[in-house]
Amino acid sequence: MLQKKKIVVALGHRALGTTLPEQREAVKKAMVSVADLVEEGADVVITHSNGAQVGMIHTAMNEFAVAHKGYTGAPMSVCSAMSQGYIGYDIQNELRAEFLRRGIYKSVATVITQVTVDPYDESLYQPTKVIGRILTKEEADAEEAKGNFVTEVEGGYRRIIASPKPKDIIEIDTIRLLVDAGQIVIAGGGGGIPVMEQGEMLRGASAVIEKDLISARLAEELKADELFILTSVENAKLAHGTDHEKPIGRITTEQAQQYMDAGEFGYGTMLPKVQAAVEFLKEGGERAVITSIEKAKEAYFGNCGTIITND
Repeated sequence: MLQKKKIVVALGHRALGTTLPEQREAVKKAMVSVADLVEEGADVVITHSNGAQVGMIHTAMNEFAVAHKGYTGAPMSVCSAMSQGYIGYDIQNELRAEFLRRGIYKSVATVITQVTVDPYDESLYQPTKVIGRILTKEEADAEEAKGNFVTEVEGGYRRIIASPKPKDIIEIDTIRLLVDAGQIVIAGGGGGIPVMEQGEMLRGASAVIEKDLISARLAEELKADELFILTSVENAKLAHGTDHEKPIGRITTEQAQQYMDAGEFGYGTMLPKVQAAVEFLKEGGERAVITSIEKAKEAYFGNCGTIITND
């Protein structure tokens, strides 16, 4: 058995599926890999995406408000909180069951996580992420009158929201306390709920935070040894999607930065994963791994995946 390590494990879309039945089955498979790491002695903190789930919740809540007078639509911050709870519910129950099958006795808990963002973050004024149902012209005008952004799409309009950089994790002391007590913690789901400080209050921002970036931030705050980003592919690749694509094995942060500067990674796919890995390592992390969910245990022993270190 390797020396015990503290690992933040970031689960991508594949680990969750899209519909409720898909999510249940996908999470069941993903928790086998997470349990493998725990069985090898790792202290694990789990983060996860919520793209499909938060969009579904946002659409459902706002369609309900349209169909039932007297009800109001739910803001993105509330939808994000709902998605954290509902995804965390599935993850903690499936992981608990997998632990019991293996004779592992650990508690698993979900922490609804808020993350502050800078109100002057440039991305707030240049939103790019499309969400929610298709709107009529009148509904789109009403959204713009409230200060929200919309974009024209086939069949009407849809809202677009920003993806600002994360600053402080509000519940970090609670997360750290649970981790130090040997608990498995699910936190920072969907990147966390983006909030802005207004006096003593926290106000939800109409935005989403990149899941991989909050995973790196959480790993830094917890002084984790390693960051595992589990996705749908075994390795990050150079020249991805071409006849000359090449899987990346072991590289340094310097090499990773060179590849990012050269535009080797997709903006909304692999780039944030490599960015998160580099940021984590620059803040003192030992190793960052990008690989598929099924290969997590092999990557733990250094036998596969894209492995990034400082030297």
